[in-house]
Amino acid sequence: MLSVLKKFLFEEEEQANYSNQETDKADDKKLQVAACALFIELAKADGKFTDEERSFIIQQMKQCFNIDDEYAKELMELAEQRVRNSVSIYEFTGEINEHFTQEQKEKLIENLWRLVFADEKMHTYEDHLMKKVSLTLNIEHKKLIEKKLLVKSELGLM
Repeated sequence: MLSVLKKFLFEEEEQANYSNQETDKADDKKLQVAACALFIELAKADGKFTDEERSFIIQQMKQCFNIDDEYAKELMELAEQRVRNSVSIYEFTGEINEHFTQEQKEKLIENLWRLVFADEKMHTYEDHLMKKVSLTLNIEHKKLIEKKLLVKSELGLM
């Protein structure tokens, strides 16, 4: 009788741990898709989504989330699907706000600026979207401009 009870209790505990791990993985994936979707939204803001921008996004996802090529490509596909079905960027920024620290959000903004300037010019729509994203991520305008100037300086565009 005791062995049956132990088995029941420990199996239940193991299932709970497994369930928690699965939930954590699902949350991680939602966050990764949301971040990737922001990059895609920004890449498409000027009306074209180039192979160079796609490669940049994949590289950023691999670096940011420590994932391999195959997973990064899968992430891109999922994010592109979410972007096609989304109503606004708020569903993506909301997910990021829940899980990123302020420092991580600022780093994200910096990397989004790198995407904007990948073609060495900034389109008006890209600038507008960056302001909108930073506002929804609770990034001060001063910090947004600071990150923009930092990236422009790095790329020799000043």
